[in-house]
Amino acid sequence: MNKTFKIYAILFVIVLVIIALLQVNKTESTDWRKTFDTSKKSPFGLYIFNHEAQSLFKDKLKKIGENPYNFYEKNQKKSPHNILIIETDIDVESWRNIMNEVSKGSDAMIINQYIPKSVADSIGFYISNFSSPESTALKLTDKKFTNSFVKIDKFPGGRGFTYVKPEVEILGKIISEDADDQAGFIKRKFGKGNFYVHSEPLFLTNYYLLQKGNTQYAQDVFSYLPDRETLWFGDKKSVQSQFFMRFILNNPALRYAWWMLLGGMILFIVFNAKRKQRIVPVIDPLKNSSVDFVKSIGNLYLQEGDFHEMMAKKAQYFLHKVRIDLLIDTKNLDDDFAKKLHLKTGKTEDKINEAIALIKKAQDPYASVMKDDLARMNSLLDEILK
Repeated sequence: MNKTFKIYAILFVIVLVIIALLQVNKTESTDWRKTFDTSKKSPFGLYIFNHEAQSLFKDKLKKIGENPYNFYEKNQKKSPHNILIIETDIDVESWRNIMNEVSKGSDAMIINQYIPKSVADSIGFYISNFSSPESTALKLTDKKFTNSFVKIDKFPGGRGFTYVKPEVEILGKIISEDADDQAGFIKRKFGKGNFYVHSEPLFLTNYYLLQKGNTQYAQDVFSYLPDRETLWFGDKKSVQSQFFMRFILNNPALRYAWWMLLGGMILFIVFNAKRKQRIVPVIDPLKNSSVDFVKSIGNLYLQEGDFHEMMAKKAQYFLHKVRIDLLIDTKNLDDDFAKKLHLKTGKTEDKINEAIALIKKAQDPYASVMKDDLARMNSLLDEILK
């Protein structure tokens, strides 16, 4: 282990110890943001409501992951149903589709702090901010819901209906000690259906649903909807992310470990490459001169005109290959040798016999050999050994 590696290892251990100490002494901070996110367990998320919604709506709740405009364009002949909107950004065209469905007999429960003015005017109310005290109470006005209320003691929205048309029915109020009562939950007949609008969505968040008695208020609010299919239109944040790293990134400990791993790998690559990278010299491979040597010898024989010697060398090489590769004895070049060579190579007997005759001629030191004999024998022997 060299000195440089030891230094890096010590620095890495020190960083790990510092991070561990910071993590141990870390105080968990509560996220008080009003996210209204169905996947968040923070105080103002909708995690609990999301998990209890099916039982609340008697298993007739259907979550829709697209905006109302796209949904109703695909389902233009939808039978009357309930529509649920909870703190969701709805575009103008989608609002028009919702109003069209309500006019045909559907009921819509809108629990939003912001509703476009054109929609509010059509329903018959005006929503605005009022001087918000530190705490308010949401209470239903119907006598059968006398004991149904929720105390909003954490960041009340301070929004209510400052004006409603005569045909609008007030179902609930926002009550405070330091301000006048405001209408907070209203109903408006719209065509064959009804609009139910609530200005304070906090009563559906984790913080308030966990408090004793508050779930009854939520049940009473939704009891105004008929017992039928309810479509819950949520925005994109209600759809769980499909990113393959979501489990690691959603857990602080795993997230820190992941970033440390990536940082360590980057440092290792940078320093390791800097230490070990060298210029690689270009080394020419050794040249095989055997072929050049054979060509030189062959050219020498040709220049001398010694065809007989070249035939003898070729015949000697051929018989050697026959012994090694075909395992045929070459002592006697008789009919038995010719038959074995024919069977093992598959060449015709005529070519085998012609090749044997040329080999015998090459082995005879007194035979007269021409250039054509050398060329013919070379061609035949190469063809037989293919």
